[in-house]
Amino acid sequence: MSDRYSRMLAEYAASARWEELPPPTVHEVKRRVLDSFGVALAAFAEPAPKAARHYAYRWPQPGGATLWGTPFTSPADVAAFANGVLVRYLDFNDTYLSREPLHPSDVIPALWALAEWKRLPARDFLLSVAVAYEIGVSLCDAASLRRWGWDHVNYIGVATAAAAGRLLGLPAEGIEHAISLSCVPHAAMRQTRAGELSMWKGAAAANAARNAVFAALLAEAGMTGPYQPFEGEMGFFRQLLGGGGFEEAPLRPLADRRPPRRILDTYVKYWPVEYHAQSAVDAALQVRAELQDPARIARVRIATFRAAYEIIAKDPEKWEPKTRETADHSLPYIVLVALLDGRVDRASFAPERFTDPAVRQMLLERTELVEEPELTAGYPEGIPNRVEVWTHDGGHFVREVRYPRGHARNPMTDDEVADKFRRNVEGLLTAAQVDRLSDAVWRLEDQDLARVAELARL
Repeated sequence: MSDRYSRMLAEYAASARWEELPPPTVHEVKRRVLDSFGVALAAFAEPAPKAARHYAYRWPQPGGATLWGTPFTSPADVAAFANGVLVRYLDFNDTYLSREPLHPSDVIPALWALAEWKRLPARDFLLSVAVAYEIGVSLCDAASLRRWGWDHVNYIGVATAAAAGRLLGLPAEGIEHAISLSCVPHAAMRQTRAGELSMWKGAAAANAARNAVFAALLAEAGMTGPYQPFEGEMGFFRQLLGGGGFEEAPLRPLADRRPPRRILDTYVKYWPVEYHAQSAVDAALQVRAELQDPARIARVRIATFRAAYEIIAKDPEKWEPKTRETADHSLPYIVLVALLDGRVDRASFAPERFTDPAVRQMLLERTELVEEPELTAGYPEGIPNRVEVWTHDGGHFVREVRYPRGHARNPMTDDEVADKFRRNVEGLLTAAQVDRLSDAVWRLEDQDLARVAELARL
């Protein structure tokens, strides 16, 4: 059933070994697990996670996978979806930017659910996450889906299917079937992120990962997938890449079966906004610190790069957001609320804030946004955004940021990642619970914490 790419990805996943994982990769995986738990619990009471959980409650399974934040267990694919929505909903989980953007930690809830349900060692889980990051990030370097109208979560599906197959101990042929059963039946359209955004913006990746777990379990049971999923006559390349294919160079480390390291190239988010706006928040807050009084603002100008313009600025809905999902994907709104409030947090995306008539008036009448070629040339190596403010009293303030905090060229420290976790779970976990959970994650590969299922109660 092979084509060259399904075989390459499957053989890479099947050949991965814990003993060959570089220590920095293991450490970074643990940082992303802790970060994922924090952003997930912070979203626990939000509408989309509640809807996903209410669906999951219909599927009780004793001894299944835990719905995070509850004692309830369900089938692994159901928990993968519910917990995946938690991780993604606040737009606060990690990111990678290249030909295609990705939130690679979207793979974590699905692989955790499968490892918990199967009572697998934590080291198997950590290895599977490293493999999924390696595949997902490499695919983002190899081809753009967005250019052809398809969603980045298609790469989450492929990466999760390969890693799930590895978790289940499938041979390379079985992992190929899992990949095919994930990507051919479940191509996700970019309409998820066009115009006014719905709850599905925060659920699409969870759905892709859920489908991948389902596909891996089907392959384990003996189901075969469509032949030649990438290079076939009606396959991935023709349908999702406009008849083109993958650039070869980014996939060479997979073909050579090099140990996973690409997680080190990805970025932890410092602010709960779409990643292309992270540097704009930094720039806006620097301006606000100088400005001090937002009542002085007469006019705002945002200069950005093409990808940011196309994803979080060009649609009319981004200038009059009506949903939380649109607001945290609106570059003009994000910059303006940072300038007005001197902060960007969950309260920034409350309906009463983004529908405030004074904010709307400033967005529509006193805020300008332009795409500048020199900034576009700096992407994706950086994400350069410039914020300018003119004041009523003749003042002029300018700040430009290329590498926001958390970027691979400006990484957060372990203490900053831990502090982000603590802030996200404040009021939800006690100090003792925070310490126990943090300690368990930092020691996830230790023998006394051998199985993922043993950690579910935390």
